[in-house]
Amino acid sequence: MKNSITAILFFVAGIACAKLEFIPQIVSDGNFTLYVLCFQMLFVGICMGAELNRSVILIKSLNIKILLVPFTAVVGTLLGVVVFSVFVNGMPLSDLLAVGSGFGYYSLSSIYISEIRNETLGAIALLANISREVIALLFTPLFAKRFGKLAPIAAAGATSMDTCLPVITSAVGRDYAIISVFSGVVLTVLVPFIITFIFSIM
Repeated sequence: MKNSITAILFFVAGIACAKLEFIPQIVSDGNFTLYVLCFQMLFVGICMGAELNRSVILIKSLNIKILLVPFTAVVGTLLGVVVFSVFVNGMPLSDLLAVGSGFGYYSLSSIYISEIRNETLGAIALLANISREVIALLFTPLFAKRFGKLAPIAAAGATSMDTCLPVITSAVGRDYAIISVFSGVVLTVLVPFIITFIFSIM
């Protein structure tokens, strides 16, 4: 929750600085989002590389069905976006699918979408994926009670491996921590690939 609030505050501060012209013209005109994206991808790669051996061990130690958890999160999210698109006018389905494909990873997905499409859609991705994380944090106990112990993991998306992990393990038990981490890692890796794929075919 604290991370989400911090991200929102930085986002609002950025808007305020731009409106009040506190930022040099070279920053607003330059291709700085690309540089930020490159650094973001570098650190994501470092984190994934550091956890690679552990992830392989986890996969080997668990049933192959663990792969279905992130898969169902992807399918469920994209199907939900398609249903939601019926009630939204003025936005292409590709844009909506790309926003949903952030899977709660608001920092990377918003920068990525801003770079590929535009800053407006990037801002929508930021708010939508922060909302997903906040909803997961607030309603994890309800999700677990109503829909089963895997539901909070799918709802949290990429954040099931970090921000939402303590809440998830508290609601469903420590036995599900490994599945939660695995699902979050897979979805985190998939975010840039799925977003790029969606924009390339639609």
